[in-house]
Amino acid sequence: MSQPPMPEEMNVYQNAEARFEVAANKLGLEQGLYRYLKYPSKEITLYIPIGMDNGTLEVFTGYRVLHSTVRGPGKGGIRFAPDVSIDEIRALATWMTWKCAVVNIPFGGAKGGVICDPRKMSRGELERLTRRYTAELANWLGPERDVPVRHARRSGHHRRRHRQAH
Repeated sequence: MSQPPMPEEMNVYQNAEARFEVAANKLGLEQGLYRYLKYPSKEITLYIPIGMDNGTLEVFTGYRVLHSTVRGPGKGGIRFAPDVSIDEIRALATWMTWKCAVVNIPFGGAKGGVICDPRKMSRGELERLTRRYTAELANWLGPERDVPVRHARRSGHHRRRHRQAH
């Protein structure tokens, strides 16, 4: 039998799955519950057309993963970065489920992401991208289903505004 890959050799979602396996084994989860908790409830890939300031049309790839709503609506930010991947978004949604459960917050885990470089985009372009992303997810989002929250890391635009205001 081959050895499982070492954590540093795994992608971020494989790492999250491996940690889940360890926890599930320690807890002795029943197989049905194990299968239910292992996989995301929903995931979607979006192709988001945005008119750029220079008059061109760009199409950005975005994702939203809802891992679990067992404890309440999904909660998770939207990450805008050039290295966003579906595996990363799955892992972050999964980890949000566990974090909320561990501290007894009545939310499940969700996460979104858009492949873009916000440092190279104007404030208007980012706003149009965010608005279109959320509009595309209108049937998914809501206070009883999935609540997008601001991502903890701010883009340069937000940092500059914050520094200027204080």
